Amino acid sequence: MRRKDRQMPRDFALKIIDESDYGVLGLGGEDPYTLPLSIIRKEDNLYFHSAKAGRKVEKIKDGDLVSVTFVGRVQVPRLYSREEIEDHIKMGNFSQIGSKIYTTEFESAHVSGRIYQVNDEEEKKEILYNIAEKYTKDLADLSLGFIEASLGRTAVYKIQMLEVNGKRKKYGPDAKELKFQK
Repeated sequence: MRRKDRQMPRDFALKIIDESDYGVLGLGGEDPYTLPLSIIRKEDNLYFHSAKAGRKVEKIKDGDLVSVTFVGRVQVPRLYSREEIEDHIKMGNFSQIGSKIYTTEFESAHVSGRIYQVNDEEEKKEILYNIAEKYTKDLADLSLGFIEASLGRTAVYKIQMLEVNGKRKKYGPDAKELKFQK
């Protein structure tokens, strides 16, 4: 990571992963491919489900290296009022505040790992139930019949997380960028 001053600890990254609605899976090779997926985390593994056919399935080979990016909170900060910005413009202070006006605060997590298809039927059922818990918490108890009915046409994949990084850009009330202190 180039900006070490924005690097956040592992627990920050795991929180971003757990709270994100989706992650973007990157598959490499000569025909790179990225796609957003509904992903859950259990300990040091990520899981998602899929149809058993398609471009993604054709590209995945057990043990391949993959990456997944998760994006948390993103916003353009409002550190100065319009009047304050106009005053800086009149004084010619473009370089002093421009990077604080036209910027984005963000939180993100990036995972590198190895991908494997889950073949054990009981593990697949458990993961599908865990996905239902994350995305339809109030209906998860009703998902078991649907899981059984779709098991034959559903693939489940596991990504063993080898590297997890978190990154953040955020400003404090004093309009200064917050830095993580190790």
